[in-house]
Amino acid sequence: MSRRTASLSVAAILIVVLAALATFLPVPYVLLSPGPSTNTLGSVGKQPLIRILGHQTYPTTGHLNLTTVSVLGGPQQRMDLVSAIRGWIDKDTAVVPEEQVYPKGQTADEAVKEGEAEMKQSQEDATTAALRQLGFRITTSVVVDRLSKGSAATGILKPGDVVLEIDGQPVPGSVRLRQLITAHKPGDTVRMVVLRAGKRLSLSMTTKKAADGSTIIGVFSRDAAKYPFTVEVSLRQVGGPSAGLMFALGIVDKLTPGALTGGMFVAGTGTIDDQGQVGEIGGIPQKMRGARHAGATVFLAPAGNCAEARATVPKGLRLVKVSTLREAMADLDKLRAGDTNVPRC
Repeated sequence: MSRRTASLSVAAILIVVLAALATFLPVPYVLLSPGPSTNTLGSVGKQPLIRILGHQTYPTTGHLNLTTVSVLGGPQQRMDLVSAIRGWIDKDTAVVPEEQVYPKGQTADEAVKEGEAEMKQSQEDATTAALRQLGFRITTSVVVDRLSKGSAATGILKPGDVVLEIDGQPVPGSVRLRQLITAHKPGDTVRMVVLRAGKRLSLSMTTKKAADGSTIIGVFSRDAAKYPFTVEVSLRQVGGPSAGLMFALGIVDKLTPGALTGGMFVAGTGTIDDQGQVGEIGGIPQKMRGARHAGATVFLAPAGNCAEARATVPKGLRLVKVSTLREAMADLDKLRAGDTNVPRC
């Protein structure tokens, strides 16, 4: 074998080895794919997903499915190049920068805990919104759940504090809390009255600037509501706030005569606040595909997601634009009656 041939052979082997190694190198991306689609009118195991105690309920038919996104990759188990390439080829999946799912510096455990807290809050907001929509009187209070490390509220507020007032304004819910905080500029002083261990305390803190430029104090809060009867939502191992709309519709359907869907297979997504306002979410292309694979023919999409949804909607899935719980209910009433003149994305 000549020296030139030997050199080429060695070079070829090195290229093959390096290419093989490169395919298994971790890359800073995550893979988003359609996750499970669950009927809020159905059961999880032997337990109804939505269980109502202490008030009359009515039989339901059809589907009001919440939708999810499965995530592959992350800080503790980075995706390899082979998986990334497969994801780019697969039309049902999306490959996105890791920071879009896991903010820089956030561990996988922290992301899971945050997702669980958001899911719990979405269930409570959905219950409050649904009962208010049906005319029940609900009172809420804002409870400090946890604080961001090094936040403006660190050393001033404590988990369990009930926020009563900000700058003399009552705070009946987390939505109002955010409005009053973001009305300030970073560096402003916020005066707050809280209830701690039965005592009213007057506190003050200096606001900070978030990465997106908004004003924050670094508090994660939850709304504690008092209901006239018990509403239990039994869904585990799913995080985030995006099932709020579908939880609220499921609760409304169980508390009102007749089937809200008219037997249709309806799926959807969207956050909801305690006033019934529907907010946009992430991963809507994957959620729509998951819904269609499950059999859905109607998909309720937040107005803020309409542009992306319209561009990626699967064949056979009717898109319905919603901004509030009231709108979603009215749209389902029309579809049930055979009226297709509903807002579309």
